[in-house]
Amino acid sequence: MKFREIVHSTNLDFIGMRNRAFTLSALLVLLGFFAFIMVAFGKANLSVDFTGGTNLHVKFLDKIAIGDLRNVLMDNGIHDVQIQEVSGTKEFFIKTKIVDTEKDKVSDKIKQILAARMEDKKFEILGSNMVGSTVGQTLKKNAIIAIVVSLVGIVIYIAWRFTFVFGIAAAIATFHDVLAMLGIFWALNREMNILFITALLTIAGYSLTDTVVVFDRIRENMTKMKSKAELGNVISRSINEVLSRTIVTSLTVALVIAALLVLGGKVLFDFSLALFIGVFIGTYSSIFVASPLIFLWWKKVR
Repeated sequence: MKFREIVHSTNLDFIGMRNRAFTLSALLVLLGFFAFIMVAFGKANLSVDFTGGTNLHVKFLDKIAIGDLRNVLMDNGIHDVQIQEVSGTKEFFIKTKIVDTEKDKVSDKIKQILAARMEDKKFEILGSNMVGSTVGQTLKKNAIIAIVVSLVGIVIYIAWRFTFVFGIAAAIATFHDVLAMLGIFWALNREMNILFITALLTIAGYSLTDTVVVFDRIRENMTKMKSKAELGNVISRSINEVLSRTIVTSLTVALVIAALLVLGGKVLFDFSLALFIGVFIGTYSSIFVASPLIFLWWKKVR
């Protein structure tokens, strides 16, 4: 099979663009740090997984539209509600950030609302549980630990695969991607849940894969370098050589995620959106963040 190249041979000066790229990256990282502070103080759109709340598993005997169920609950005071339909069944998972009090149980309130407002729809509660704030804080802490451990793993792998400075550059680029996504999601006021953390780790893995491809070509061309003065040209040439592969790969992944974004439904929308944006951020960072960092370190230290 023959594949046409989307991008033919190019001769772009990527190292020459580094200052503008670093300015954009600095803004994204600052937004990410601010978003992280907001998340730490609970000033973000966090899901039940992190804030605590009530989960309900409901089964209807007759077919019911998820939109009708959501409207009934929201019209009767259950505003922070997330509903997931079990495909192929008449069952729903209902999540709300409202927690039980000494006098009222949220699950009982939802039962009363459904019984009063949907009299013609018979239903049964298959299960209910409350996620306490302590559990939410534990999940939030574990999510942060998972991201930090992944970054440490990246440094170790790239340092073994290439050199220590390559590992540091890759880790900084990945950290840049995570903070950028966190900042963008906070700015868009999208809900941050366990699936969002999964998306962040997936983006980190994708970014690392793309960075390794670029680094491999840079290392290969550096062996042919005659003087340190040529390094900028070597890095730019290396990126140009793999640019077609990078763009084709990113667009292919983006097309698949776009299908999930459009057809995946409300429950998977935020997860798909994070992956879709993250693919482009990861591609950008491997070219405009990780590679220029190699140039700056080599120029000053070597």
